[in-house]
Amino acid sequence: MSGLGFIGLGQIGRPMAARLTDWPAGLWVHDVDPSATEPLEQAGAKVAGTPREVAEQSGHVSVMVRDDAQVRDVLTGADGVLAGARPGCVIAIHSTIHPDTAREVADLAAPHDARVLDAPVSGGAVGAQQGRLAILVGGDADAYEDSREVLERMGELVVHVGPIGAGTAAKLARNLLHFVAFTAATEASRLAEAAGIDLVALGKVVRHTDAITGGPGAIMWRDTTSPVAAEDGWFAILEHVRQLGEKDLALAIELGDRLDVDTPLADLALARLAPGLGLTASETE
Repeated sequence: MSGLGFIGLGQIGRPMAARLTDWPAGLWVHDVDPSATEPLEQAGAKVAGTPREVAEQSGHVSVMVRDDAQVRDVLTGADGVLAGARPGCVIAIHSTIHPDTAREVADLAAPHDARVLDAPVSGGAVGAQQGRLAILVGGDADAYEDSREVLERMGELVVHVGPIGAGTAAKLARNLLHFVAFTAATEASRLAEAAGIDLVALGKVVRHTDAITGGPGAIMWRDTTSPVAAEDGWFAILEHVRQLGEKDLALAIELGDRLDVDTPLADLALARLAPGLGLTASETE
């Protein structure tokens, strides 16, 4: 069994690395801020002076730095991971980067006999602290299997979604939903405020009911976005969603008009809900 490495010990990286400190062959860590390594060193990890030193000791190296430029520097710099990579090692990039960057560094790693996974995480600092992260993995299936034990120590849900770059694409799709929903929440708040509603009380209701229904993810069970045939078992379910959604969106838009509150996202949702669900006009008229 080889040692493990972890580079980048910020709010998410540090609790992720903390779940590896009891790895039998040892954990090597590195961060540009020396104070970030102290808690892990006290827990039994060894501190490396450079990413290269981490790689020299490790069969698996996790990288959780800020952005594409830092990923490239950590991997390809003069004292980077690739300069010390062991043959056959796996480098898991947990940062959210561009899919092309993941493919680029995978190509650069190949001559070193190093395998790259793009493995961004979802769940934030709280998920990292609780060990409940979702880790979306793109890359070679054998490299994924070789790293599953490590990844499953850090995440509650670890999913191999496709070839290199696919993990990042999946994370971007997930975050699109996240931040569009945040923007919709700001629109809903403006409408509620104009109607004299206590926004904190409304927020409690939203969190409570989303925990019951699953929120937007509740409809994400089909394996395609193509139109739904009338005989498909999903048709009746999604048609029910459509009917409720169009009714409530229309009422919200009408309320916004009366209160002089602009609701562009609601307007767009009303127009796109049915086709987005896979219900075409010909199937529902």
